[in-house]
Amino acid sequence: MIKSIIYFLLFQSFVACIFNVSASGIDPETQEKKAFRIVKQNAALLDGVNQLLVVFIETAECNLATLVAMEKKGSQWHVASAPMQAGIGRKGFAAPNAKREGDNQSPTGFFRLGKLFCYEKEVDTKMPFIQTTPEDKWIDDPNSPDYNRYIRGTTSAKSYEKLLLNGNDYRYCMVIEYNTHPVVKGNGSAIFLHLSEGQSINSSSGCVVILQKDMEQLIKWMNPEMNPSILMGTEKILGAGLK
Repeated sequence: MIKSIIYFLLFQSFVACIFNVSASGIDPETQEKKAFRIVKQNAALLDGVNQLLVVFIETAECNLATLVAMEKKGSQWHVASAPMQAGIGRKGFAAPNAKREGDNQSPTGFFRLGKLFCYEKEVDTKMPFIQTTPEDKWIDDPNSPDYNRYIRGTTSAKSYEKLLLNGNDYRYCMVIEYNTHPVVKGNGSAIFLHLSEGQSINSSSGCVVILQKDMEQLIKWMNPEMNPSILMGTEKILGAGLK
């Protein structure tokens, strides 16, 4: 009986996630209006930012989100592209300031978008990028002095993310500058905007995951002079304004 209840609750959560993501495809205007409300409530954080990715979910346990790219022209924000589907941490978003290493949650907050790593030598983007080599790593060992940092070459860290994979996931991989200035050991590492594993959206260990066609559109649009950034979390928390 207990197992049946658990399965039913999990099924309800799954249906809710699917419904929300489907809604982003069926009714983009609704998702855009939500993004505008979120931007308005967090305007104090956005000084000097003219390109912004707004990533949000309705239900805290969801791992399928909506991403809306927005651009500021003069004093007004505008939608730069149709809403996109995005995957986040398998256990949804962590509460503000609650993200921890290995929790399978994405951090909530406002973050700059940093280094872009690409497999190819030529990429259609204005953003500066690093062509990835087998020597490129991102350290996720909390006991390493290089924790949550990019390293090319040897490291004494016990664990790290290889940035050149056999799969397509990191073909385009952009750093979300969470826990970088300063780095707090154990608060989470290797938070990226990167590609899904295939032609459908998957969840992640804490990153934001999108389709390749959407990533190529975004990096072509991004301009480093416009300080591209990301605002991410549940609709409820972002809609109340981050503190």
